[in-house]
Amino acid sequence: MHIHLIAVGKLKKGPERELVSRYLSRAAQTGRQSGLTGFATREIPEARETSPTARKNREAQAIRAACPPDAPLILLDETGKGLASRQLADKVAQLNDSGTRNLCFIIGGPDGLAPELRQQAHLILALSPLTWPHQIARILVAEQLYRITTLLAGHPYHRD
Repeated sequence: MHIHLIAVGKLKKGPERELVSRYLSRAAQTGRQSGLTGFATREIPEARETSPTARKNREAQAIRAACPPDAPLILLDETGKGLASRQLADKVAQLNDSGTRNLCFIIGGPDGLAPELRQQAHLILALSPLTWPHQIARILVAEQLYRITTLLAGHPYHRD
């Protein structure tokens, strides 16, 4: 299964981008034995419309265009469901085992995600009840993707 991390906004060169890259590189290496591959990141430019609703709708169009049509969507949102890492790994494994070819993790823009995307989501996931800057959210998601691959591979990185 190919894993796509799609985020609204651009990470500048620096430690945040390097950390995301490092975790996704590790995930790609560890994920191979579990059938998880292609840990790709796609950045969507922030929309320039004047109203938050219009911005969210424009960004939703770009997000859908960046996701393969068959891909379940896991949206990252502070109002989503909180899961333990092992629970998230189990959900990803179930999708992989069922023959899902693509899976998209979505980080929205500053205004959040359009209701249309929320309705299409396979899962709306909260990293925490706290609000995180998008740069840190991207790092956290990349680390969790690496952690998922280690859990599925039986690697000792994760400790319960």
